[in-house]
Amino acid sequence: MYGLSRFAKRALGAGAALALAFLLCAGGRVKAVEPRMLVPVGHTVGIKLFSRGVVVVKLTEGGTPARECGLRTGDVIVKCGGDAVTSTEQFQSLLQKNGGDASDLQIDRAGSSVTLSVEPSQNDQGVYCIGAWVRDSMAGIGTMTWYDPATGVFGALGHGVTDTDTALLMPFSNGSVLPSAVKAVKRGEVGSAGELRGDFDLTGDLGPLYANTGCGIFGRLDQAPQAGAAIPTGMALPGPATILANVQGDEVREYDIEILKVASAPADGRDLVLSVKDPALLEKTGGIVQGMSGSPILQNGQIVGAVTHVLLNDPTKGYGILIDHMLEAAGTEQSL
Repeated sequence: MYGLSRFAKRALGAGAALALAFLLCAGGRVKAVEPRMLVPVGHTVGIKLFSRGVVVVKLTEGGTPARECGLRTGDVIVKCGGDAVTSTEQFQSLLQKNGGDASDLQIDRAGSSVTLSVEPSQNDQGVYCIGAWVRDSMAGIGTMTWYDPATGVFGALGHGVTDTDTALLMPFSNGSVLPSAVKAVKRGEVGSAGELRGDFDLTGDLGPLYANTGCGIFGRLDQAPQAGAAIPTGMALPGPATILANVQGDEVREYDIEILKVASAPADGRDLVLSVKDPALLEKTGGIVQGMSGSPILQNGQIVGAVTHVLLNDPTKGYGILIDHMLEAAGTEQSL
């Protein structure tokens, strides 16, 4: 068995929240960052992302070859029999090529390289299998946060694309963003996250991705988005603010929120605690829903962060990431 559908369409992000934290640099002092001029976008985009190798998302029960060789959920199979693994279909072909003979699997396990030896077995249809479900890609909808007119680089989501089964960051090979429009909204309720439901064209690339990180996904647009003027980045403060969000069709609107707390240490996309105050947004979505991850947060004429997560026990509240953390991740990954 080789896994789930090649593209699992879903709204990306705005998952359940964890503990709070606060932003400080080393030594406990607030880090001063030179302001940048960025265009706040706030429009949804389709996202397709291909993994480096294939991700093991589930092991079948019983004494399967995968279990016997020591394969684990979350492992990334990067080579089979010395050949680079590029997709689920190609991995299946490599297993058929090697037949029942033992094959070395080169595994990336939490950043460490591990080599395992597996002996595939034939199923009732005569296909050689190892008893693992694997995935090589994800597709879904999220929100573009900002665009840098000086470089053509954009940032989106404010957190990484994770595998739906393992909750681990998808190992990045390549990907792109696509035009998207919101067709419907499932309202958020206590104990149940809502979501934006939209359509996107898998063949209509707007530009390539170059990184999938814990602070967002990053890439370059082939042309500038249809959005407003560039504004400076700034530091978030507790108090009134707004977000730009696309929750109906192609329309991007500004909605009132309040920043309840600014964290004092990096918190994996949970630097800010947010509360939705806008009656129109509460009526439409119930608060923060999946697919709104990446909605830019504006305060005092500056872009200060992005929405990232929703509180499952109160969909009117959620978390955000500071803009400086997104920019740091975008610059670091771009230089690799």
